[in-house]
Amino acid sequence: MDNYPADSAPQQQWAPKTALIAVAGVLALAAAAGAAYAAVRGDRGGLVLFGLAAVVLAVVTGYGALVRPKLAAGEDGVRIRTAAGRVALPWPGLEIRLRTTRRLGRDSVTLEFESGEDLHVLGWLELGEDPRDVLDALSALRAGR
Repeated sequence: MDNYPADSAPQQQWAPKTALIAVAGVLALAAAAGAAYAAVRGDRGGLVLFGLAAVVLAVVTGYGALVRPKLAAGEDGVRIRTAAGRVALPWPGLEIRLRTTRRLGRDSVTLEFESGEDLHVLGWLELGEDPRDVLDALSALRAGR
C-alpha cells in the first residue's frame, strides 16, 4: 500500500548494493549451468542440488532488483518497499530502533521500524550500508523537518 504523498519526494534512499545483486545473478546462471551439466551426465542428485540453488539464487536476484530502493525517507516519513508493494510510515507514531543480536559468534545489527501493528526489520543487506549509519541519517532528517 503506497499512501506516501506523490508530491513529497524522498530526500534519502537506501537499497541493496547493485554488486551483490549482480553476483547473485551470476551465481544463479552458474548453478543453472551446473544443473544442465548434471542432467546431461545423468546425475540426479547434482541436478536437484544445482537446480535448487539456481532457483533460490534467481529469486534472491529478482527480489533484490524489485525492491529498489528498499528504504526512502523524506519530510513526511519513511517508505519501505516489500514484495507486496510500498508501505508508508509517517514520522508521528513511528519508532525506529537498533537491535543487536549475537548469532554464530557475530553481532548482527538490524534497524526496526514500528508503527502501530506494522513492524519492519532491515539489515545491512537490505539497506546497502550499516544500519547504525542509516539510523543517524534518519534521526538527522527527522529532527530537521
